[in-house]
Amino acid sequence: MKYLTLFIGMTLFIPGQIKLVNPSFEGEPQDATVPTGWMPCESGTTPDILPGPWGVYQEAADGDTFLGLITRADGTFESIGQRLTQPLKQNECYSFSLDLARSSTYTGYNHPLKLRVWGSITRCQKAELLYESPLIQHEDWETYPFSFATKFQYHYIILEAYAPNNQAVKGNILLDNCSKISLCKRA
Repeated sequence: MKYLTLFIGMTLFIPGQIKLVNPSFEGEPQDATVPTGWMPCESGTTPDILPGPWGVYQEAADGDTFLGLITRADGTFESIGQRLTQPLKQNECYSFSLDLARSSTYTGYNHPLKLRVWGSITRCQKAELLYESPLIQHEDWETYPFSFATKFQYHYIILEAYAPNNQAVKGNILLDNCSKISLCKRA
């Protein structure tokens, strides 16, 4: 029995992998709600757990629900973050992926956006840009894998809706199915 317990414990922790809490943004569909395990990181951040609210009825890429982040005509935008279960180490290469889409029916917030992923030392501080997606114009889910190396050790990750060139537009980006953050494979 003790060997079974040891084996189960070993499968829950895999060195070099950082598992996010609620990586598919599961929760009761509703507007202006931060999913469990995440925190708002920008003033006025009121993300939406979808489908349902704001006229968005796409199927989730993984699980039952997904996240919608917007930018507004006044130049404000939404971002969420999470404290990592173990830090991203300085000068290490990591790989990560998530599924992205947009909605053309997001009640007026229909401009395509980009996603920015930040590393942070403290809660919601954008210390280092780790990834910027291309402009997400497609409505079907697509997986975006990427690798990054960190300049410093980071304890937080931030996901941010971003309008190219900081345009003040009413746009949306949909997020789902975040992978574990893994150390890059060595050749």
